[in-house]
Amino acid sequence: MAKGKSKKKTMIKNERGISSSGNLNLVFNKRKFIGRNLETVSKKFKLKLQKIKCVAFDVDGVLTDGTVFYHGEEVGYNRFFSVRDGYGLKLLRDFGIKVAVITGGHSLGVFKRFNENLKVDYFFAGNEDKRDAFNFLQAEGFSPEEILYMGDEFFDVPLLLAAGFSVAPPTASSEILASVDYITEAKPGQGAVREVVDLLRIVQKITPTIPNFN
Repeated sequence: MAKGKSKKKTMIKNERGISSSGNLNLVFNKRKFIGRNLETVSKKFKLKLQKIKCVAFDVDGVLTDGTVFYHGEEVGYNRFFSVRDGYGLKLLRDFGIKVAVITGGHSLGVFKRFNENLKVDYFFAGNEDKRDAFNFLQAEGFSPEEILYMGDEFFDVPLLLAAGFSVAPPTASSEILASVDYITEAKPGQGAVREVVDLLRIVQKITPTIPNFN
């Protein structure tokens, strides 16, 4: 039998107390965050976020990183979207928060993603003057203080100033950043919307039921 060095394995214990073998000396702790601690941040905005019943998002530069690519004559210009952002929107809808997408552009890919695939409650496209969309949401019964809006451009500013809670990604121009309550740490199209969703979830105590094998 050949002799060789035996690897000494360190026991790893997660926060539930379940032990397993591994080669890394780690302790899993859900209180250790990479980046911004949303549980701490949420306390600052608790009063505003408790009132939110409808969330509305711009598309380009918010739900995407702003990149477009040509997808042929049938589809036209298309975008890449974050699955994590999409699942976050689904979570909110499952718990009764209405979701709106408000985009100044008109794209088949955007329509299919949000109106057909994610089935958001409200979809507005093709008008850079987004005040009509905001007025429509108010006509649906939402007061301004019950609406969260996230945008990144100058034509988003009227809604950012009117909404009960306003958000911009860090890539927005300085004037837009100065107009909002909250600036995400995550970049647009790379989890910025999910960060906002999680911030709202923490305040409103929205947590999906996790199934188990028992």
